[in-house]
Amino acid sequence: MTKAMQSRNLIGGRRRVVRLQFFKREDGTALVEFAIVSPIFLMMMFSLFEVGWFYYVGSIVDASVADASRLIETGQIQKSGLTDAQKEAAVFDAVCDVLKSFGDCATRLTVDVQTYGSFAALDAASDAAVCANATPAELATLQFTPGSDLDIVRVRICFLYSTVNPAIGMNLSESGSGRRRLVTQSIFRNEPYSSNGST
Repeated sequence: MTKAMQSRNLIGGRRRVVRLQFFKREDGTALVEFAIVSPIFLMMMFSLFEVGWFYYVGSIVDASVADASRLIETGQIQKSGLTDAQKEAAVFDAVCDVLKSFGDCATRLTVDVQTYGSFAALDAASDAAVCANATPAELATLQFTPGSDLDIVRVRICFLYSTVNPAIGMNLSESGSGRRRLVTQSIFRNEPYSSNGST
């Protein structure tokens, strides 16, 4: 075997050894594994945070309608001596005081208060919730009729919740607007506040 052939075999052998060593090296594997796993991990984390925050805001919205309903049910609003517009503003403010930390109530919140003659009439009502992003004609249908003693009342609020998801994971917004409608209502019969002198 000539020296040239020996040299070629030696170089070829070295190349094979270097190639095998390259594939056996473990330097940087943690970085590669992190690059593969981290997007999935971040997506799950943001999704869990989004869903948890959504349910938290939903529970606060439920609490706000309960507070406003209590003002009407016990006759505090009806016996306040305010004008109808002031009574409506007082109920709106009572709800807003609970929800204002989640955004501007003027552009996110609607409060609809209606009185029904019977539970059958309430059951037959098929009107959809009107939210702050509705048309002016739809917003004009919002009512404030708190009723009087023993009247059946429905208090329904709609709050436009801004999702916090930065486009990773679960997106709870509707129609790509970045917001979701949270609608809750309370149905009750007013107390006989005129006869028992409650305030």
